[in-house]
Amino acid sequence: MVVDATAWRRHLMSVRDDTPGLVPVAKGNGYGFGIGLLTSESIALGVDTLAVGTYPELTPAAGFPGSRLVLSPWRPYVSTPTDDPHVVHTASSLDDLARLAALPHRPRVVIEVLTSMHRHGIAPTRLAAAGPMLDGIAFEGWSLHLPMTGDTTAEAARLARSALAIADGPLWVSHVPVERLAEIGGDVRLRVGTNLWLGDPDVLEVHSHVLDVHRLEPGEAYGYRQRSLRRGGTLLVVSGGTAHGVGLAAPTPATTLRRRGVAAADGGLQALGRARSPFLVDGRTTWFAEPPHMQCSMILAPSGAAIPSVGDDVGVRVRHTTTLVDEVVLT
Repeated sequence: MVVDATAWRRHLMSVRDDTPGLVPVAKGNGYGFGIGLLTSESIALGVDTLAVGTYPELTPAAGFPGSRLVLSPWRPYVSTPTDDPHVVHTASSLDDLARLAALPHRPRVVIEVLTSMHRHGIAPTRLAAAGPMLDGIAFEGWSLHLPMTGDTTAEAARLARSALAIADGPLWVSHVPVERLAEIGGDVRLRVGTNLWLGDPDVLEVHSHVLDVHRLEPGEAYGYRQRSLRRGGTLLVVSGGTAHGVGLAAPTPATTLRRRGVAAADGGLQALGRARSPFLVDGRTTWFAEPPHMQCSMILAPSGAAIPSVGDDVGVRVRHTTTLVDEVVLT
């Protein structure tokens, strides 16, 4: 992946300047950049807290000198550094909060409130039970993880009032428009991942190398499954396969008629043995010749397209949150 470093960092600083209390999120594959690189960029931004998704992700983020907030809930069956003064844990149940409060030291903890996401959190009606346990922890505030549709600000404000009535502290929120943070009230810390690292897609380009080019005669077999092309064509072997996330896709939400139509059309094509690839040849979309391999893919050059040579680059359209690139080049 090639990144226009100057433009990318200009965007990062713009988000930081427009978001008081910004908490960068570096989790999973590091949004395509890797957690290590995002840790370095977060240090350069001068923020005091970095959020990671899971406890194992603390290792690649270990170079961050400030607080490291773990978004996944703390659980007693997971080996975790509860006495590390840099680590802030998330308690999402009264039972787990009680276990944390009973430790011989006072771990740093944010308490997650259940939102309409219904993923993790303590129900607002049960928050009062958390009050007596706060003396056993270093209370770092309340966590609100909101859905990505609807008026999240109104829900955040309502839940914030319930939480702050129990104990005053920062509000760590996700998926609230930055321009409406003031409506929530209190000390709001906005956790931002996608809009920070991937908010300016024009500065990112993902390329694949052409590894081999083969001209196929009509009926000539190719690939693991020995398929053939009735009219022949050009077979390209390009870098990037399932190990990189190529050809892997999350289920579509299908929340609109258009999305349902696209999903139905793609499913019908795959039933016929045809699947679009993310690779672009001569600026045009291509078809997989067969399902992608682990490290490379076989694609069919579009009819009439300029055929690349071995060593040339072709473009790739990827979902950055599910793609592992071999190298990030900051230009």
